[in-house]
Amino acid sequence: MRDAKPNKEKSPAKAASGERPAGVRRADSARIPGSSVHASLASEIGLRIVRGDYPPGTILPNEAKWSETFSVSRSAVREAIKMLMAKSLLASRPKIGSWVEPKERWNLLDRDVLAWYATSPDREVFLKTVQEFRHIIEPEATAFAAVRRTDEQMAEISQACREMGEATNLQERTRADTRFHLAILRASGNDLLVPLGVLIESAFDHLFAYTTRELDDLQHAQKLHEAIEKNIRLQRPDAARNAVRKLLANTDGVIRSR
Repeated sequence: MRDAKPNKEKSPAKAASGERPAGVRRADSARIPGSSVHASLASEIGLRIVRGDYPPGTILPNEAKWSETFSVSRSAVREAIKMLMAKSLLASRPKIGSWVEPKERWNLLDRDVLAWYATSPDREVFLKTVQEFRHIIEPEATAFAAVRRTDEQMAEISQACREMGEATNLQERTRADTRFHLAILRASGNDLLVPLGVLIESAFDHLFAYTTRELDDLQHAQKLHEAIEKNIRLQRPDAARNAVRKLLANTDGVIRSR
């Protein structure tokens, strides 16, 4: 059974006449493939939902209003709404329209939702939530990896760790850092942990970029990662678990200091 009837429609965020998401065209512009249009529109609406422009329970503007605001066809609007319903951000009912679902129903493991969430005004809160998730999952996953990893998986972990240290810019380092943690999840040998790589790929980039600052921080973090790599390589599960906890404690300290 549904929750109580959604709130009455709230006014959408004011949009300048030229405001439209990337890929959403003006009526007189060159034609863009429909999939690009509705995906771009879904991204724009989804971001507005996640950042709080449309709180849970809010009934969204109807198809005609969205179509007018962004100069897109109603069919593109319908497809965009379907995408957001699939991500559990929206629900819809005849004669009522589409409304924002309660936050606890949102699919936070969806790549798009994670990306919108990570750039919202509550970004810091979200990143702290990601960090809590790491405390719950990573120490034990790493201990399992130390016992179960194959030679090929170990080579992947070691290479990512090495590339972190050799990176010449923050973007390269962040990508290598993400690969390092993804490789450990895979090496844990637990199939249920592998889908959580979606969270790592989508959210860790933002977390790592947020917590990586000075050269001294980078050098210290690199040593902590190397300790994790070493203990997985030497198949020391307890030491690997503790090495991850030291890394997480270091990241906690950086977040508190920001």
